[in-house]
Amino acid sequence: MQRMIPLPALPITLISTLDRGGPDSFDVVHTAQELLTAVQGSPDAVTAGDKERWVNLYCEDGVVNDPVGSAPHVGKAAIARFYDTFIAPNTINFHVDNDVVSGMSVVRDLSLETIMSTGATLNVPMHLRYDLVEENGALKIQRLEAHWELATMIRQLLGAGSAGLVASAKLTPQLIGNQGVAGVVGFMRGLQSVGSKGKQAARAALEGDHAVDMKFIDGEPISEAHRPGSCRKFIAAGRTVSATTQSPSGNGVVFVRFAPRSLDIEATTLFPG
Repeated sequence: MQRMIPLPALPITLISTLDRGGPDSFDVVHTAQELLTAVQGSPDAVTAGDKERWVNLYCEDGVVNDPVGSAPHVGKAAIARFYDTFIAPNTINFHVDNDVVSGMSVVRDLSLETIMSTGATLNVPMHLRYDLVEENGALKIQRLEAHWELATMIRQLLGAGSAGLVASAKLTPQLIGNQGVAGVVGFMRGLQSVGSKGKQAARAALEGDHAVDMKFIDGEPISEAHRPGSCRKFIAAGRTVSATTQSPSGNGVVFVRFAPRSLDIEATTLFPG
């Protein structure tokens, strides 16, 4: 049995909810529904197979980091190539469990079902963070961070029998053709993560005897209604572990970011339910 890693008490950045008052709260320019509508444009465009619409959801210097840990795709040209490589050849269904809207960000707790051209079906648990910005009077996605485990997806693909093997064989030339060799190497960097040890460290920091000292972004202690009672669905992507939180106020998502070459925690960000 692996030993849980005790951690000292650490501060946590808590992204306060839109309806939290006070002089230091976020200046609310857009409603939660407006932010959700902007984000929902992504799965809607994917379902419709509308590449132009999907790419134009992003601002001019938008970033897609999918999965977190891999090389990000920066700018609309790179985002268009991302669509051609990973979205266009497949049927993708979004099974959303919960959305959390805070500030100008939306965090989506979901499972993504991908049906590949060969019929191989993958179901990958995810936490998606969308950071939005206003550009020319319209809400645009400034950054997408997709927290999911590439190794889990590959295991599912290889375990899908002949359909999975054929899909793997087809994916390689698609990657090289659209992303180039450097892009393939950048994508495979997604295999490097803090892994199970990072998940243990995150759980210990969030739930153990040395749990982090949670405060609102303005320095006030969080209420008991927002304090997570438990965490589940731990996902290790790059140097970050995300988890679904459960509290009296509802489900949220927390992100624990580790230092580059250790399990020292650099930042912990909670989006409360």
